[in-house]
Amino acid sequence: MTTASDSVDICVIGAGSGGLVTAYAASHMGRRVVLIEGLRMGGDCLNTGCVPSKALLAAGKAAHAMRHTGCFGITPHEPEIDFAAVNRHVRDIIATIEPNDSVERYQSFGVDVITGHARFVSPKSVEVAGRTIHARRFVIATGSRAVVPPIPGLDSVPSFTNETLFDNRVLPEHLIVIGGGPIGSEMAQAHRRLGSRVTVLDMGPLLPHDDPELTAVVKASMADDGIEIIEHVAIREVSGEAGSISVSCDRNDQALVFEGTHLLVAAGRRPDIADLGLDTAGIAHDRSGIRVDRRLRTTNRRVFAIGDCAGGFQFTHLASYHAGIVIRNALLRFPAKVNLDAFPWVTYTDPELAHVGLTEEAARKRHGTVTVLRFSCAENDRAIAERRTRGLIKVVTTPRGRILGATIVAAHAGELIAPWVLAIGSGLKIGAVAGMIAPYPTLGEISKRAAGSFYTPRVFGKGMKRLAGFLARFG
Repeated sequence: MTTASDSVDICVIGAGSGGLVTAYAASHMGRRVVLIEGLRMGGDCLNTGCVPSKALLAAGKAAHAMRHTGCFGITPHEPEIDFAAVNRHVRDIIATIEPNDSVERYQSFGVDVITGHARFVSPKSVEVAGRTIHARRFVIATGSRAVVPPIPGLDSVPSFTNETLFDNRVLPEHLIVIGGGPIGSEMAQAHRRLGSRVTVLDMGPLLPHDDPELTAVVKASMADDGIEIIEHVAIREVSGEAGSISVSCDRNDQALVFEGTHLLVAAGRRPDIADLGLDTAGIAHDRSGIRVDRRLRTTNRRVFAIGDCAGGFQFTHLASYHAGIVIRNALLRFPAKVNLDAFPWVTYTDPELAHVGLTEEAARKRHGTVTVLRFSCAENDRAIAERRTRGLIKVVTTPRGRILGATIVAAHAGELIAPWVLAIGSGLKIGAVAGMIAPYPTLGEISKRAAGSFYTPRVFGKGMKRLAGFLARFG
């Protein structure tokens, strides 16, 4: 254990996914490690983000399935929702995973875990819980916090963010969601399927960073669920009290008022870097996060920053990827650099929406002429058998077959995107995917069929017919 003033090889600030991976790897390389966490081990992902949201979504999907069994010859029925029990399910899932991220587990690895808020007091040291920690290298992995936009009246009306939503044990009668990004969309669908009325308000289009052709499939599914989606609105004011909340908006010069019982603010996240003493340590930063280079070094070369606090994409798997980059740089002295050409993201609505690489629009801007390949779930035998035919895959390549990007909207799209992440990351051409043997019947066949369509004009064109006819003359 460290003393009141001690020196270590690496000090990690923040025990979310990125910080935990860094501490784990460094400790298993025999380095002396301090891990500092101000709130809860596991960070946002375990406690207020990925894990509880997916648990709530699973409950919503189960309820939805009970209502839609008629097509299988099974009598459907409306489920009885015990929302307090749903919340217990969510808590149980967190508790099941929690030991993997616990203080005790990391102490068993030899990591000195300190609970408290760290603050740099020099370029080479931090203070926390009455201790001064000197380290050869620091890794800032403090994550992000929910943004509460400056909407008049919002500060005087009870509302949820993702940081408080999963403490709720009462089913909202009518949930208004401000923000149509991944968090807002997922939680809107989960609550609707569990029995709430839901209205989503967004200043732009729903899921703006994804391909609009495939986003339209998600929007249609949400609308079929009965979710009211209002896009391109300017929110003027929020008023009311618990159980009776009004949101006043403008849309196309028309004044609109939406009334509900509960409010969820899902308007994005900001890096959690306040009161870290970054200026004292000579670490440049701004509203978007800590400034880093491609090796994730800050302007203080002994300090790295990873994950949400470093700006850019805000995903758990990015923070874990960043941790690997830092370990190679800080401990192995290998100049590894961040490369996000094959970085995937998934929105866990139903159907799921998964993406890697460039969208069609981005690919056309960068490369000019591109080839777009599509294959519909409605033509996939497994999807037909399971009556999950809503969705498609869309792949963008160069005219010579280099894969630029892929987007999938389908059941289990988050799983189906993996081969495309590998293909783009490994520099494979479309022929590699077209030539793979896909087990039948699986949803994964849509990838092979989409890839194979790249060759359809050549294989079944006039030239090939002439060749086949010529060869037929020889018996």
